Amino acid sequence: METGNDYLMQALERREDSLDASLRPDGFASFTGQEKTLERLEVMVAAAKRRGDSLDHSLLHGPPGLGKTTLALILAREMGAQIRITSGPVIEKASDLAGLLTNLEEGDILFIDEIHRISRTVEEYLYSAMEDYRIDIMIDQGPNARSVRLTIPRFTLIGATTRTGLLTAPLRSRFTLKTRLDYYSKDELKKIVKRTCSILDVGIDDGGALEIARRSRGTPRIVNNLVRFVRDYSQEKAKGAITAASAAKALELLEIDENGLDEMDKRIMITMARNYGGGPVGIRTIAVAVNEEPDTLEEVHEPFLIQEGFIKRTPQGRMLTAKAWGAIGLKHISSDAQGELFDA
Repeated sequence: METGNDYLMQALERREDSLDASLRPDGFASFTGQEKTLERLEVMVAAAKRRGDSLDHSLLHGPPGLGKTTLALILAREMGAQIRITSGPVIEKASDLAGLLTNLEEGDILFIDEIHRISRTVEEYLYSAMEDYRIDIMIDQGPNARSVRLTIPRFTLIGATTRTGLLTAPLRSRFTLKTRLDYYSKDELKKIVKRTCSILDVGIDDGGALEIARRSRGTPRIVNNLVRFVRDYSQEKAKGAITAASAAKALELLEIDENGLDEMDKRIMITMARNYGGGPVGIRTIAVAVNEEPDTLEEVHEPFLIQEGFIKRTPQGRMLTAKAWGAIGLKHISSDAQGELFDA
């Protein structure tokens, strides 16, 4: 069952899909954060240019919204190459992959988002494409079946995934560079807030920038979503400029508190507290209790809750930390008294 907050956040996600390209950094110099990844990519680009060669295949992995697609676009721009963008679920058959590869030109970049969702059959065709720049496909069926070898231009595959563990070892090993993108610090997010406001021509003070940054779950995509909503709120309710007060009120309307917790985060923790004494409890049990998919909890909510120290994983299941009890306004009087909860 979806809440009003769910609808609001989904609307913001849809707006992100059509976000102006100008909000994306257009080069390494304008990209904030991810210093180690940037350094590795800059080395690869400089070396490839010096050799007059295409980039080696690279895998960008990490939580959603941290800049994997943006980095792929920057790589294409830095190399002066064309980029074709697709996603794993779209490539259903070997012929789909063959169509993509044969339309590439020398030095082009093929970016496959959510590459872990490519079917195993299609994945096997990628092996020879990545290593030997050829692909063998079957034509017709039965007695008339025959294999046709297609030579493809030398290209660069950039894969992006939120779940590295779902990639097979043979595919993972074919990427020269495998680099992880991590959540951003509040200072880095504050810089992104100010940059976005500058591009959108919106006035903002330090307090407003910090307020948005600390509620953005360490994710630039969420920063840009929230900036646009806070801008709208400030224009309607606070005479235009974004201040700490107007940002706080706008984010309260979205049910995002000062810790960056949204309505579902709190529901997860309150359910663990009231129903299971703070844990340990399994993720599937929590998912059933809050009426959400286990994968959604693991990929969207749990990483932030663990990173911020609200939940910890144990061999027996998930458990609330002392910080979580304070955040939801409850305290556990006795560890022996299951479910004996009081308002803090």
